[in-house]
Amino acid sequence: MADWTPHYRRSRPRIWLYPGLLTLCVLAGVLIWQRFAGPRTLHDPSAAPRAVTPRGNLSVAEKTTIEIFKAASPSVVHITNYEVIGRRRFRTNPMEIEKGTGTGFIWDSRGYIVTNYHVVAGGQRWRVTLHDNTVLEARAVGGSASKDIAVLKVDAPSDRLPPISIGRSADLEVGQWVFAIGNPFGLDQTLTTGVIGGLDRQIKGANGTPIKGVIQTDAAINPGNSGGPLLDSAGRLIGVNTAIVSPSGAYAGIGFAVPVDIVNQIVPRIIQSGNTRRPGIGAEFWSDAQARRWRKVGVVVREIEDGGPAARAGVQPSVVIIGVDDTAIRSKAEFARALGRLDVGDTVRLTLDRQNRRVRVKLALAATEN
Repeated sequence: MADWTPHYRRSRPRIWLYPGLLTLCVLAGVLIWQRFAGPRTLHDPSAAPRAVTPRGNLSVAEKTTIEIFKAASPSVVHITNYEVIGRRRFRTNPMEIEKGTGTGFIWDSRGYIVTNYHVVAGGQRWRVTLHDNTVLEARAVGGSASKDIAVLKVDAPSDRLPPISIGRSADLEVGQWVFAIGNPFGLDQTLTTGVIGGLDRQIKGANGTPIKGVIQTDAAINPGNSGGPLLDSAGRLIGVNTAIVSPSGAYAGIGFAVPVDIVNQIVPRIIQSGNTRRPGIGAEFWSDAQARRWRKVGVVVREIEDGGPAARAGVQPSVVIIGVDDTAIRSKAEFARALGRLDVGDTVRLTLDRQNRRVRVKLALAATEN
């Protein structure tokens, strides 16, 4: 019988076809590329600017910010601190080495400039750059290391020295808008914005002494902002930017400013005598805002200096000072004005509210620095 079982023979691959198929694929790819991409050009001679989409009016908040900057920036200055190396008897031209830069602002049209004490400390020469880029030599008037406030003096026509508007810090509220103008990293006339994040904070002054009642803000404050103004939404000075909390040394969301009520007390004394010593009772006080929260009218004593006039007269923390001699006292500013009319060594009668009971004490004022 014949064997009809099919036999399959494996054919050998035709290797010679592979190069041909590869060549066809390459040619096909080139043709496709030329069809869809080749004819297109990279340049279009008819290209023109896009039509501008109208933006409409600026928001009220934007207009406010712009107006604040335009009004306040002419009063803000750039301060450069120099150390002089080499005495004149050894060198014809002593070398000036820049120690640092900071910000300041014009206090009045006579040329007094307010800044931080640490901005000018250790320097021997200072130069102030005005808003219009005019550079002026400055002289040191004086300062308070404990409050980190200093005053310089420049000579220029009064019409080129617009003073900054002064506000109050006693009635500030957490959440208010604030604006800082300064020279961070040497970038002149930089505006940053934020809110008041806290009140009655405490930081160290340039000499390590605590500064109490400081304003906390999240407006960006960086190296170079020190000594610049912190403004409220009316464009008024409410603080002097002084310090930041940052592991890296740059802005981290928490900055501090010395309240304007402190500045407005000590700057005139610096201008008068070069220092800030004044008659005092040897006590620290809570802020007016805190007194209002406690529903107290007057000045609430926070701490008593050991051996000071208040301690010797039996004044204790938490009592409320409501009178100086025959003058009623309702705020820290009124208390400062009442003592400002007196001299060191004068005897005064304080009226105290001690647990809703009025008490009068006498004490002699001592020299203090504030």
